Amino acid sequence: MFVLTVDQRGSRRDVDRVAGLLTDLHDPRLARPFDRTAGDEVQAVTDDPGAVVDLVLELLRRERWSIGIGIGPVETPLPAQTRAGRGPAFEHARQAVERAKNAIGQLAVDGSDAPAAADADAALTLLATVVLRRSPQGHEAVSLARTGLTQARIAAELGISKQAVSQRLSAAGWQAELAGCTLARRLLERADR
Repeated sequence: MFVLTVDQRGSRRDVDRVAGLLTDLHDPRLARPFDRTAGDEVQAVTDDPGAVVDLVLELLRRERWSIGIGIGPVETPLPAQTRAGRGPAFEHARQAVERAKNAIGQLAVDGSDAPAAADADAALTLLATVVLRRSPQGHEAVSLARTGLTQARIAAELGISKQAVSQRLSAAGWQAELAGCTLARRLLERADR
């Protein structure tokens, strides 16, 4: 199982962004939805490595969150509220979010299989580096590409040429993101065995 523990960065100097996050981050692949655990922190549980990668990407785009991913067993049945969950995956997520607060990519992975978790951490950190360096225009183009639109349709949506779309996607590292997502999913799955 995967536990995501997500903590708002700089919350003492910023507004509480947890309520907005709880409203926005709904994913049917979550075994337990995001739930406020304490103050400016939320937590969710899933058994789907693809959901982990997609949620990490969304949190990175928001740029205000430290992301800890714990991998391992959880006590079952899962309680109704995420914050009441227990087990090694929850403990690993706690350790990971503390490391994430000082990590370059704003995230960390910790798990029962430490070498496999370290591999997943490396892949997600590389993916984070690509996402965090994007311009607003790059985020806009990638967001549309992620929905499956062709470059011609993206160009029409943005009111720019197809060539400009291609340049934006290239500068934004869109192909690197796709490859990185596939690699991260595989490594997360391997770490959860």
